[in-house]
Amino acid sequence: MRVKHVYDEATDADGFRVLVDRLWPRGLSKERAALDLWAKDVAPSPQLRRAFHHEGLAWPEFESRYRAELAAGDGLDRLRGEVAGHPVVTLLYASHDAEHNGAVVLRDLLRGSAR
Repeated sequence: MRVKHVYDEATDADGFRVLVDRLWPRGLSKERAALDLWAKDVAPSPQLRRAFHHEGLAWPEFESRYRAELAAGDGLDRLRGEVAGHPVVTLLYASHDAEHNGAVVLRDLLRGSAR
């Protein structure tokens, strides 16, 4: 399970490529994105995304709220089913912060990590 910026070049090493943002990345063509799946339903809610990116919500609080959102729905289980059987899965994000984004939280959940 990997995490990668969606604007970085797609490679064969990426395996199954999944965009995990609710909004399509600006200026990126579908061809260049080279997605296998766009999993909008596992992205943070618009309210949570806005609070984190525009209102200064701290990362630990974002992560906690995002995990709660995922636990309340069935999107994470559907994503698990979609990626099952793929030896390499790359979760793609558009955020400028490589360490603090929804794809990192999803990767940890899909790997079974509890924080």
